[in-house]
Amino acid sequence: MPDMYDLVILGSGSTAFAAAIRAQDLGKRVVMTESRTVGGTCVNRGCLPSKNLIEAAKLVFDARHPRYPGLRGAELGLDFGALIAQKDEVIAAYREKKYLSLVDGDVTIEQGRARLVDTHTVELDGPEGVKHLRGDQVLIALGSVPLRPEIPGLTNTAYLSSDLLTSQEDMELRELPSSLLILGGGYIAVELGQMFSRFGTEVTILTRGERLLSTYEPEIGYTLQDILEAEGIHVVTDARISHVRPCGESVVATAATAGRETQITAAKLLVAAGRAPNTADVGLEQAGIQLNDRGAVVVDEQLRTSVPPIWAAGDVVGGEQDSQMATPVGAHDGTIAAHNALSGEMRQRVDHRVIPRAVFTDPQIGVVGLTDEEAQATGRRCWCSTIPMELVPRAGAIRDIRGVIKMVADAQTNEVLGVSMLGVQAGEVIHEAAMGMRFHATIDDFIDMVHVYPTMAEALKIVAISRYKDPRRLSCCAE
Repeated sequence: MPDMYDLVILGSGSTAFAAAIRAQDLGKRVVMTESRTVGGTCVNRGCLPSKNLIEAAKLVFDARHPRYPGLRGAELGLDFGALIAQKDEVIAAYREKKYLSLVDGDVTIEQGRARLVDTHTVELDGPEGVKHLRGDQVLIALGSVPLRPEIPGLTNTAYLSSDLLTSQEDMELRELPSSLLILGGGYIAVELGQMFSRFGTEVTILTRGERLLSTYEPEIGYTLQDILEAEGIHVVTDARISHVRPCGESVVATAATAGRETQITAAKLLVAAGRAPNTADVGLEQAGIQLNDRGAVVVDEQLRTSVPPIWAAGDVVGGEQDSQMATPVGAHDGTIAAHNALSGEMRQRVDHRVIPRAVFTDPQIGVVGLTDEEAQATGRRCWCSTIPMELVPRAGAIRDIRGVIKMVADAQTNEVLGVSMLGVQAGEVIHEAAMGMRFHATIDDFIDMVHVYPTMAEALKIVAISRYKDPRRLSCCAE
């Protein structure tokens, strides 16, 4: 007989745990499944390990390149193996505190490969053989997996994916490569490319787009490329990879760039072509669950799938309901899915209008809302302005004026529709913009807001002021 639960959750990442906690609050019995390491991508393979090592790389770089005259550069020295070991310690502690310690009483985890066999039953192929879990309600929270592009020769070539910083799994990278070729121009490519370069790896980034971060504002992508190239990273845009192959201990990629074919050799190949919903081979289609053309689970605004007792949230829904594939979005929506499935109360609707995002390059990138192009596509008449970070007093005071900030607003109402910032602490600053947009703030609201001087958050005030006057002709704190 199957084990019976109020809620069976496929997955054990941030979305799954948020749902499980909500289910527990409601007095329900819930089980999560996990085929790899409890905690999913973010804690084990994504956000946490990468940000830990990115910060270490920043310490190495800043020591070598002090921004202040009068300070001499210094080599900190690097033991990459020890660096990986401390990263694993941090991840293990975080996993225990924020995930495993929460599993008790009515919340359990079953290890193994999960597959839906009908609308209420999950088949689990685990270490103790095959068993069945039956739930009154089912939540699909399987996250995402690295995309593997169709490149001739890739199946026969050893390569790294965005999971290379995984903690205590077989695919974990434990030795610093002498050179690294990265295929892709998104956030994973630029974050890891800069990190490895700062540790001493020779890095080349090949991207199909005309700029890095092609879905972001053009000013962000082009400025970031200048910054990365100034650090010694080789960035190749408009690259069409025709073939990859192993060559001894190295990898060779053949690509067409600027109308001619070139070959690039590196010790390691990192394929950073993005991530896709983890919906393959888990029985979704057989259970009648509708997927879109990108393989994401189709959901309504209450996160119901096409099969009534089954719900979905997190990366598995891709861009459905204007969602974004990001850990905090999944955690937020996992709670909503569990509430709607189990509470018996009025169902909640997801609202993805305001979702701040950050890219942890140095300097950081923070974005929220619509780009200029996206805003115009809605039919609005838009006002937008971009200013360099050199106009922000804090940036000048700390001698780091790299970057820009762009604001997009409705030209008639002045409501701010989007902000994109490349600059020091942009990942923190963007939350002010997000909170403002949550309450439909206007350009004038950002101008009238009294900001601490000097802070990077003043960038929002200064770019808003550019609606009315030249921000180059302002005194300190002036409006």
